[in-house]
Amino acid sequence: MTAPPMFPGFDGLLTLSRRDGVDIRPTLLRVLTDLYVQTATHSAEEEQHFVELTSRLIDQVDDATRAAVRARLSIYPRTPAAIMSKLRLHAASQPRATKTAPSSRPAPSPAAETKPRTIAALSMEPRDGSEISEMFFAANARDRALILQNLATAPLRPSPRIHPSRAARAIETLHMAAFASDVDNFTTELGETLILPARIAERVVKDPGGEPLACAAKAIGMPSKIYQQVLLFLDPAIGTSVIAVYRLSRLYDLLDERSARILLAAWRGATMTEARAKYRPALYDDERYRIRTRPAHIRPGVAQPGTATVIRHGTDRDGSDG
Repeated sequence: MTAPPMFPGFDGLLTLSRRDGVDIRPTLLRVLTDLYVQTATHSAEEEQHFVELTSRLIDQVDDATRAAVRARLSIYPRTPAAIMSKLRLHAASQPRATKTAPSSRPAPSPAAETKPRTIAALSMEPRDGSEISEMFFAANARDRALILQNLATAPLRPSPRIHPSRAARAIETLHMAAFASDVDNFTTELGETLILPARIAERVVKDPGGEPLACAAKAIGMPSKIYQQVLLFLDPAIGTSVIAVYRLSRLYDLLDERSARILLAAWRGATMTEARAKYRPALYDDERYRIRTRPAHIRPGVAQPGTATVIRHGTDRDGSDG
């Protein structure tokens, strides 16, 4: 089968890595996953080739790489079913199976049904958080809903809950700012409460779809009634649309708090990525070192300190005058 243009040369790289003794399979799996999730839709040929390559690599990489890829694909709305099954991911976006004839398999015990499902929390790297954030902002309304639905069971560690007293003050301030249509103060209060920079807070508030603001409000713990009033008064483009208000209100009621806090962690990770890109490591004595190695600028005709000839006056050892 001819490889699609999306994944050129991956089979050759695998062969080369085995021949030269350099294990590049973890890097290949990460790159392959990054390329796949950057595109919203895929052809049947691309999906088949992705499944073939990924299925081979998943069993051959280390646990850390497998966990990172599992976390990335767990929130992608169109992860192939074969890969989700191989990674043991919960297909939240798939419809429930219809009732069929009773099978010979014994029914699960009540203890097994009531046993809580545990989620292995995986710390989110700043780079992963940045890519998850951009994936969410670039998605349409339908894909955003699927991403939020998958985040509820994603093996990612959510951000800590806002302290109740701080959240209560923020909700009151945000409510008043929205009622006055004061977008600037609303954005400032939201960014300070969620510990987000002004750029990301503004992007959340002014997103035309409204889903990021719903996630931010859910992360704070805003009651549904107050959130609906925020929708009506803050943004006229949304507040004057009955369909938009109903859709976002419905999304907010169904939105899982854990999904909102995982997305908040992704926004914070994106902030750390930008900060690291601007930061230049330096030694603590870098400035002093630069001063020591800088050549001195000597003006002609001016004697520099310590360069004058010392003239001695007195008596030499033989008793003659100097």
